[in-house]
Amino acid sequence: MTETIDTVRLSDHTTLRVGGPARSWVTATTETELVDAVRTADAAGEPVLVLGGGSNLLIGDEGFDGTVIEVATRSIGVDGGVCSLEEDAAQCGGAIIKVSAGENWDDFVAYAIANQWRGVEALSGIPGTVGATPIQNVGAYGQEVSESIETVRTWDRATNQFRTFAVGDCGFGYRTSRFKSEPGRYVVLSVTFQFFQGALSMPLRFGELRRRLETDERGRAPMRQVREAVLALRRGKGMVLDDADHDTWSAGSFFTNPILTAEQAAGLPESAPRFPQPDGRVKSSAAWLIEAAGFHKGFGTPPATLSTKHTLALTNRGGASSADLVALARTVRDGVRDAFGVTLVPEPVMVGTALD
Repeated sequence: MTETIDTVRLSDHTTLRVGGPARSWVTATTETELVDAVRTADAAGEPVLVLGGGSNLLIGDEGFDGTVIEVATRSIGVDGGVCSLEEDAAQCGGAIIKVSAGENWDDFVAYAIANQWRGVEALSGIPGTVGATPIQNVGAYGQEVSESIETVRTWDRATNQFRTFAVGDCGFGYRTSRFKSEPGRYVVLSVTFQFFQGALSMPLRFGELRRRLETDERGRAPMRQVREAVLALRRGKGMVLDDADHDTWSAGSFFTNPILTAEQAAGLPESAPRFPQPDGRVKSSAAWLIEAAGFHKGFGTPPATLSTKHTLALTNRGGASSADLVALARTVRDGVRDAFGVTLVPEPVMVGTALD
């Protein structure tokens, strides 16, 4: 059922652990409740913030002067049926899987592996909910979620109707989608995945991951081993949530890897990473640029510093404000721009705050 609460601090609901109060808080546990909550707020002219796991948000210290709607919907539909994460995996099988937006993403990845559904094993350990993954087109270690998506079901706030998008209509690109490019318009209700089946992973593309595993001639390894290796790599970079580890009090990678023109890429130092793209542009490494610009692991003054494990993460060492993190992000962004002429773009959604 829908639950409405007053005076909720958003710092308690984001992985960066910053953010002021929400004027109103609604928890929606079904698709109907979610749509009704959004529609009611829109009809009243009330500002709305739809919140999943809070892992990709930087919310201002003043909070949100409107209604925060927490997406707490739960279900996994398999071949027309429904099963929960607690059920025996052997009882659920199939390649077309419909998942409610509020399901925990990493729990679902583990569940998919248990059912031998291939395609998201390298996305283990990413925090947040299933519904958030198509918005950012989350990716890691050579996989992107768009590669396994069949359709995305949404509520279109502009037209007040349900809309389901086939994967080819989602506008997926590097860390983007049509849902991100039209912020606030679409509320993701569920995601339907189309998986290959089998105990072995999809061919692994990421060199660091392949080196840790004994892959077959096609670059595949048992999915359970892939998950364990990915989680180990992510823990080493402070990218697996841990209340006791301040390096994980972050929004993950704060800046996206820049995609440059050939001319821009040519102007970088010879040692800078360069990954040619199909359209002729070149992707470089934000982490490399940050370090080469002089920002080392742990840079900054507590309570806001770069992670001691990975320069791409901005972290809350305890008691940081949104303003502290914004100031640090601005320092890093401006330093990279001054050094290399490249302006890094933040990946988290910024609510009630901005770098400029």
